[in-house]
Amino acid sequence: MSTLPTTTQGLAADPGALNALRYGAGRDGQGGKTALKEAAKQFESLFMRELIKSMRDATQKSGLLEGQGSDLGTDLLDQQLAVQLSGLPGGLSSAIERQLGRQMKANGGDGAAVDGAQDAAEGQSFKPLDRSSLKALMRYAPSATPSATAGAAATSPSQRQAGFVSRHSDAAEAVARESGIPASYMIGQAGHETGWGKSEIRNADGSPSYNLFGIKATPAWKGKVAEVTTTEYVNGVPRKTTARFRAYDSYADSFRDYARLITRSPRYDKAMDQIGSVHGFATSLQRAGYATDPQYAAKLSRAINTTLNLQRAQS
Repeated sequence: MSTLPTTTQGLAADPGALNALRYGAGRDGQGGKTALKEAAKQFESLFMRELIKSMRDATQKSGLLEGQGSDLGTDLLDQQLAVQLSGLPGGLSSAIERQLGRQMKANGGDGAAVDGAQDAAEGQSFKPLDRSSLKALMRYAPSATPSATAGAAATSPSQRQAGFVSRHSDAAEAVARESGIPASYMIGQAGHETGWGKSEIRNADGSPSYNLFGIKATPAWKGKVAEVTTTEYVNGVPRKTTARFRAYDSYADSFRDYARLITRSPRYDKAMDQIGSVHGFATSLQRAGYATDPQYAAKLSRAINTTLNLQRAQS
């Protein structure tokens, strides 16, 4: 019988829980597999806690009801939230567990992986899971892609955002070098437009349109088209309507077409003039009529700032 603790009931990065995992790894009748799984959950909770903290730090505070007491309460809530978001099906813990398993075999002992998790928690060296390894692991983070729709329902919002940013970074960086639009701006806008991949525009047969930016198909558009129901704001009131959107052969094509629209259309000249400011860029897009949502600039600014924080965490 395993003597391992139920770590999901503790705090994120609980040293006592990690010590118990180390002790239990040598007593686990399954050759340390249970300890390995729990260690992966603990390590994921560490990552999730830092991610939540960076996102909260980027949120503007009101100044009301703030103080040491409220900060402590918020920190404790963030720790518990990090634990609750860890160990979900298809999450980072699965990839971390595989990585720890390989390290365990390389070191020739069942407890080696758990030792590595505790070393990481204590700030010591653990080469297989350094920042570069975490960046590679983030590519395994699930998002609501056409091939993973079923798993997306069990994915937390922060995991979905991280996976989305990681998955589209290469295409966005390539287009950024060509257009001068920061990759973070494009990924953030694509994340906002698609619900971080959860609500991408699809063709009538359910296949992906690869349209990440909600660009509509005007009469001048000669490419493929996806016709879907969308929400438009008329005098500030949301209304459902059917619209025709551009469809592409790949996500890279979507980034390139978006960049052409923003850099070549005179209506978005002011947005390009504000490329050094997240808020200025988002506000200029709204004023130019990119979207009818009266809160579009504020929502887009939050999405871009979220992307910037995730990129820092993954770099």
